[in-house]
Amino acid sequence: MIASQPVAESRPAPLPGRAAGWDEEELATGFVAGDEACLTVVHHRWAALVNCVARRSLGDAREAEDVTQQVFIAAWRGRAGYSPSRGTLAGWLIGITRRKVADALSARTRRAALVDAAGAALAVRTEESSSLDGVLDQLLVEHELARLPSPQRKVLRLAFYDDLTQPQIAVVTGWPLGTVKSHARRGLLRLRHAFENGGEADTGGPGRSAGSPPVGGQAPSNGARPAR
Repeated sequence: MIASQPVAESRPAPLPGRAAGWDEEELATGFVAGDEACLTVVHHRWAALVNCVARRSLGDAREAEDVTQQVFIAAWRGRAGYSPSRGTLAGWLIGITRRKVADALSARTRRAALVDAAGAALAVRTEESSSLDGVLDQLLVEHELARLPSPQRKVLRLAFYDDLTQPQIAVVTGWPLGTVKSHARRGLLRLRHAFENGGEADTGGPGRSAGSPPVGGQAPSNGARPAR
């Protein structure tokens, strides 16, 4: 197993105006009501705690960063299920973190099993190449995503697999929208180059080549949608 490389933690964006002074009751009310400013504050206050819990449980900085993003996505989508009468907002986030950590640990096992199953299917059931090709295509996309620089990989995974728009990714990551758009464009260009050259990732600069798709253009062939 290849040792993971340290992942630089992003700095949260400065909080707007009075948002920095919201108490937890006011924050929880706005969060449940769907106020995106409250989502920004919630992420700013508790992302470090969530990341710490995930990293201690997983022992991997990169996975912990991914889990942290998943926690806030799940919290935002499931905000209607939070009730202050059953505990604090921070406690609720930690509960989601533990579930996402369990999912991540299970995913490690599933990934290994998927690779083994694909190899076995290739050896004994070559006649079913169409379904096997689908599995291998998915593995190829995951492989190429894993080779991207961390910011590009994070943006594209949030777009492809969590169906977030670029403004929503900016809120979740705390990055400026322009930075998110830049990472999306560069990541898509590198993926396209890799698929067009038989899996050889583009190691050159981030410059745009002739005929390259704009941000939000065609995604890789597994049907995932690019960042919007």
